[in-house]
Amino acid sequence: MNSKITGTGPRRVLVIDDEDLVRDTLRRALESAGIEVVLAANGREGIKAFLANPTEVVVTDILMPEKEGIETIIELKREHPNVKIVAISGGDRASNTDFLEMAGLLGADRIMQKPFRPKELLATIEELFAAD
Repeated sequence: MNSKITGTGPRRVLVIDDEDLVRDTLRRALESAGIEVVLAANGREGIKAFLANPTEVVVTDILMPEKEGIETIIELKREHPNVKIVAISGGDRASNTDFLEMAGLLGADRIMQKPFRPKELLATIEELFAAD
């Protein structure tokens, strides 16, 4: 997808996922669309990265070690209510739907079930940038 995100100033997204392959795939897809990407391997690292370099959108996995996504969403929304959050998860299909629904109730602006195509995530992020 050659879509470029337009707007004023650089668009930045924080991607929090404990899987190297997922982080790398999403980083490449977002950068190819002209988005600056910050990466973190878990919620603890993600919060630290966000505080050091705030982004407009955060994409966070739900099931991660050290600090999982639900906690991360709650903390980010409590301290930074305007940040847009996309919750993603693959996990166990049955419980995963529950986790994603909970993420939506607790502040995630969008939820996405893995696996998804990077262009689907990009379209979702474009919607969130446009909502500003």
